[in-house]
Amino acid sequence: MRICGIKLTHDGAIALVEDGRLVFCIEQEKRGNNPRYLHIGNLDDIVVALATQGLGTKDIDEYVIDGWPGDPQTRFDVVSGNKPVTLKAAPYLEPYAGGLLAACESSGLMLGREVLPYSSYPHVTGHLASAYCTSPFAQTGEPAVCLVWDGGIPPRLYHVERHEARFVESLFPVIGHAYVLAGHKFGPYKRSNRSGGGDRSIAGKVMAYIALGSLDEAVVAIFQELYEERVAADDRLGRNYRGEVGSIDYALAAWHDLLEVSIARLRDHSPENVLASFHCFLERMLVREMTVFLQRNSCLPGIRNLCIAGGCGLNIKWNTTLRASGLFDSVWVPPFPNDSGSAIGAACSALATDRGFVPLEWSVYSGPALLRGDVPPEWEASPCSMQELATVLADDHPVVFLDGRAELGPRALGGRSILAAATSAGMKNHLNDIKRREHFRPVAPVCLEDRAPEFFSPGTPDRYMLFEHRTLAELRNRIPAVVHLDGSARLQTVPRESRHTIARLLVEYESLTGLPLLCNTSANHHGCGFFPDVAAACRWGRVGHIWSEGLLWTRTRASEMCHSG
Repeated sequence: MRICGIKLTHDGAIALVEDGRLVFCIEQEKRGNNPRYLHIGNLDDIVVALATQGLGTKDIDEYVIDGWPGDPQTRFDVVSGNKPVTLKAAPYLEPYAGGLLAACESSGLMLGREVLPYSSYPHVTGHLASAYCTSPFAQTGEPAVCLVWDGGIPPRLYHVERHEARFVESLFPVIGHAYVLAGHKFGPYKRSNRSGGGDRSIAGKVMAYIALGSLDEAVVAIFQELYEERVAADDRLGRNYRGEVGSIDYALAAWHDLLEVSIARLRDHSPENVLASFHCFLERMLVREMTVFLQRNSCLPGIRNLCIAGGCGLNIKWNTTLRASGLFDSVWVPPFPNDSGSAIGAACSALATDRGFVPLEWSVYSGPALLRGDVPPEWEASPCSMQELATVLADDHPVVFLDGRAELGPRALGGRSILAAATSAGMKNHLNDIKRREHFRPVAPVCLEDRAPEFFSPGTPDRYMLFEHRTLAELRNRIPAVVHLDGSARLQTVPRESRHTIARLLVEYESLTGLPLLCNTSANHHGCGFFPDVAAACRWGRVGHIWSEGLLWTRTRASEMCHSG
C-alpha cells in the first residue's frame, strides 16, 4: 500500500509512505536552494518527486492532500504543466460531526496525463497523526494526549488511542500567531503597520532575542490585565477558540489591538524585557491551564503521555517547561511539529483510517538525497577520512558537512550542517557573520549522547534539538561558542553507535581533543532551504572547506587571494 501525502501551501512537501514505512519526504524549500516556506504551485513537482524513487503516478494507491482554512471546504488553484487546476480539500479544523478522520473525497488531481482521485483530511488531523504515529507511545500502543498549537489556532487538546482520536478541549483563546505579532510590536523586528499573521520566520528569532532580557512581573501583570479585558471576556473569541468560528481574522485583529494598547503602557520598559515577559506570560498560562485540564480529566487513559504538534512545538522553551513541570511522565515532539511535517501527517491520516493510529517506521534523514552539480573550477577535492576531518575542525576551520539524505523539518541535524570547534569564544560570532544572522542568535552544540550530561543539564537524549538545556557553569569557558546569552544550549545528542556519519566524526574529534561536541548550524543560503549539493555550497563560498561523501573540497589559495582582493 503506497500513500502519497501532499502539502500544497507554505512548507509545501511530498511524502511517500509504503506499508507503514516513510520512504521519503521532499520539502520544496530543500530542492534547488529554494526559499524557505515555499508552497507547491505546480503539480508536476509531485511527478518529479515520485520519479526520484522510480515510481510513476499510477504506482500510488492513494493520494492525500492536507487540509487548509475554508468554509466548509477549501480550494487550491494550482497548475499541472500549463493547465490550471482547482482542487477541493478538507478544512483547517475537524468537522465536529465527522471527527478527525472525516475525509473529503474528490477527483481531478492532474499528474502528467493522469487525472486521479484523492482524499483530504483536516489540517489538525495531519499534525496529530504525524506527532502520534512517530511517537514512542504508538510503538508501545499506549494512548496519549496530543497538544496541537498552530499559528492560526489556540492550543487544542486531543486524546489519541490506537483506533480513535477525538477533540477534548481548547486551553485558552491565544492563537500561535500572537507570539509573532508581539515580535512585530517590540524589539528588532518591529513593524509600523499590521500585516496579518506576520512573518512566521521571526518566532524562533524572538525566542533567541529574549535571552537579552529578563522577566519583569510588572509587565506580566499588564499583559494579564489586558488579556482578561480584551480576550478572555470576548465571547466571539471564546467561540473562535472552541472551534465554532472558522476565520482567524477576528483573533488576529484582537491581538493587534491588545498589543498596540500595551505599547503606551510599556514605553518605560526595554523591548527585550517586554518580549521576555510576554513569553513567560504565555508559558505560565500554558502550564496553569494544562494543570487544570489534567485534574479535570484524570481518568483518561494515557493522560500522562504528551505529544506536541503545530508550529508552537518549535518553541523549545515551552517544550522544556512542560517536560519539567512534572505533569507528564513522557513528552514527545517530532522533529517536524510545524507544517514541514504536514505531508507526512496527511499520509498518516489515510493510514489511520485504514489501520488505526499505528506506529510509522521512519528516520529523520528521509529528505532529498544529495544531487550532483558542477563544482566551480577553483575548488579542489581530496580524500578525507573522519580522523583527518577532525583535525581540520580542531584547527578552528569551519566545515560545511553534507552527508546522505537531508534532515526532515527545519533543524540541521548533521546531514546539511556547518560544523566547527566550540572552543573559541569568537566562533559563534564568526558563524553568525557567515550566516548573516543577528549577534544574539545561538549556535547549537551537537554532542555524543552518553557524554552530554557532563556538559549540559539535564543533558538527556535530545536527538532533534527540541528542548532547552543549561550549559554547566564551570564548563562555559571551555565551550563558549555553543553557550547562548542566557547560559542555555539548543542541544542535539547523537548516540555513539549511530550509523550516521556525524557520530563517527564526533568519536574521532573526541579521541583527538577530549571533547565530544562541535558547533552545528544549518548549511544554506540566507532565507533558503539546505544546500542540495556540494556545488551550491561552493558557489555560496562563505566557508572554505566542504566535506561530502569522503571528499574534502577546498578553495585553492590562488582563488582565495583573488576573492579577497
